[in-house]
Amino acid sequence: MQTRGVNTRLDLSPAIRIGLIGGIVTLLMCLIGIVEVSDVRAVIYPFLSLGDTLLLIAYMLFCSMAVQRMLATSGGKLPRLWVVGSGALAGLLISAFLAGLVLIGNWIDLRPVFIRASPQLYALLTFGLSPDNLMLGIIANLLFGLALGALVGAVYLLPERLRRALVLGLALIPLFSILGSAFFAQRGLSPLAALIVFVVGAGASYLWGGVGGTVKQRIASLPPARQRAYKVGQLVLMALVVLLLPLSGPYPSQVLDLVGLYVLMGLGLNIVVGFAGLLDLGYVAFFALGAYTMGILTSPEIQWATVQWFGVTFTFWMALPFAVLVAILAGIILGVPVLGMRGDYLAIVTLGFGEIIRIVALSDWLKPYIGGSNGITRIPRPVIGPIDFNSPGSLYYLIVIGCLLAAFVAVRVKDSRLGRAWMALREDEDVAQAMGIDLVKTKLLAFATGAAFSGLGGAFFATMIGSIYPHSFTLMISINALCVIIVGGMGSVPGVLLGAAVLVGLPEILREFSEYRLLLFGAALVLMMLTRPEGLLPEARRKLELHEAEAETPDESGDKQITVPA
Repeated sequence: MQTRGVNTRLDLSPAIRIGLIGGIVTLLMCLIGIVEVSDVRAVIYPFLSLGDTLLLIAYMLFCSMAVQRMLATSGGKLPRLWVVGSGALAGLLISAFLAGLVLIGNWIDLRPVFIRASPQLYALLTFGLSPDNLMLGIIANLLFGLALGALVGAVYLLPERLRRALVLGLALIPLFSILGSAFFAQRGLSPLAALIVFVVGAGASYLWGGVGGTVKQRIASLPPARQRAYKVGQLVLMALVVLLLPLSGPYPSQVLDLVGLYVLMGLGLNIVVGFAGLLDLGYVAFFALGAYTMGILTSPEIQWATVQWFGVTFTFWMALPFAVLVAILAGIILGVPVLGMRGDYLAIVTLGFGEIIRIVALSDWLKPYIGGSNGITRIPRPVIGPIDFNSPGSLYYLIVIGCLLAAFVAVRVKDSRLGRAWMALREDEDVAQAMGIDLVKTKLLAFATGAAFSGLGGAFFATMIGSIYPHSFTLMISINALCVIIVGGMGSVPGVLLGAAVLVGLPEILREFSEYRLLLFGAALVLMMLTRPEGLLPEARRKLELHEAEAETPDESGDKQITVPA
């Protein structure tokens, strides 16, 4: 039986399935303790904590997935009541798992197995109601999931433009709260501040959705001189923001320094992996060589090299070119024996090269020269005349200059003859060679250029920390740098900056939850690969390759509409 072209016997299994998965995931989040531990940090003081926010995000994410799956299976033709009902059903199932946890936890002590199944967690899940009102708390939990899921479903009845604005406004509240607590030592946003953030964010997104296309067209139609002035204004505004960031304090400056180092390494690895398609898992080796070269030439503990060979004591600026040169030579040395390798074999060989460098630095053989397991300490900070870069805030500006230099080289090389040769090499080596591209020269230039930026980052790392040890250069450095360019967007220069901020800066800000950093890191990567495999700011060519089979039919306003019958 059909009514107005819509099948009245709708299949609710997609919403049920996603609701069950959401319940299991949310239950796991509670049992491992991430919700309870996060409850100590406020998002909206004193009403909403970070633990509450994580639960809300889980609810909204899975309810949204349930609604989307129901719309997809029905071809977008789903009655309004079923749109709301599918979200409500998913939310109710998630709450059922949490209610079951509270009910079982009050009958049986689960802490011998799940140490985080504590009364504090049960109180959080039942909105602070006492154990005497257990059933009331469980009913409140179920009603909350039902209402929140219905609200998520109701949001899908709104136009795309308005829905996008609401989601952005809500997402900005925890983001501003986390950044505020890290940079300005706030305990969370006040209710008024949270309302302002939501209204401004949602309003700006909604207005831009209406006039954004017109503004872009007007800018594109401006005379060349005014377009250049517009771009210069953007660059000046960005430069002011970058210059003012270290003023927020010493700890945020340390986080910014670390993000800058990964941006520097990511830009170099992006040339090797993103441009040339050479999977290098031993990238940390060049980072270590740059750091050790800086330590050997500048530390007063290691006098044999500077005194015996050169008869002088090197400063940071005198040692910096040697650190970069050593990394370049190492890149060439690594590139020569792997010229005929590609794919997994290349990754295994480069991974072995990185481990060899770390083990050699740790060995007793070179201990008299580079310190062995004791490392190298007392590495001096850079000095320019009366200016001593002895603080994280001042060193930040040097790292920014290095990142700008690396970004300038990457942007200029990308569209050059060499950059096009790298991209041809990435697509197909055999075809590139048939077109007359010298594979030996092209590969060695990719390895050498990427190694130079990594060596520069290692030199900055050595002087920033003041001491280096072999255990500081593990495989995870290479993995993190690779994840930065994958999440940011392979081959995308702006994507490296965003990837470093998300994968390096945000976990550092949330360091008090270090127990769960790798868990969240892995979950973020899995979610990223499922929902946006091209990266956050992908290169145009790569985005086209991944989505060329997808057909989109936007309406005249650019918004995708969903057909929802009454």
